[in-house]
Amino acid sequence: MSFYFAIVGTKDNPLYEAEFGSKGVEGIVKKDEHRHLNQFIVHSALDLVEELQWQTNTMYIKHVDKFNEWHISAHVTAGNIKFMLLHESQRDDGPIKNFFSECYEVYIKILLNPFYEVNLPITSPAFDARVRFIARKYLGKE
Repeated sequence: MSFYFAIVGTKDNPLYEAEFGSKGVEGIVKKDEHRHLNQFIVHSALDLVEELQWQTNTMYIKHVDKFNEWHISAHVTAGNIKFMLLHESQRDDGPIKNFFSECYEVYIKILLNPFYEVNLPITSPAFDARVRFIARKYLGKE
């Protein structure tokens, strides 16, 4: 099973993206094979997230959209930063919600960095390593 995780800024610009799972036969992650399709699916669901965020009191939106066998879940922060997860099947609510919560905590730590400006891409290797660890913990894939 594969996952595509993206953090989208307030201006609908990608701040961070990572793909988990989808290892090839040689054990090498296929980075560009479906990357553009994943980006398109996630960014096409942004309008739905913006509509749904005003209809709920929670930050977590379990089911935003579906594209073929792909499902999209989202987490919208108080600062209107959107965490989007593209996954292959309808999964249990708990692991995805916990994944978003821990990623949000790591994102808050990035915001506390005085050298980081909101809506700029996150290039920190420590952030990437932490998100991948959280993905292995809750989503069971790397």
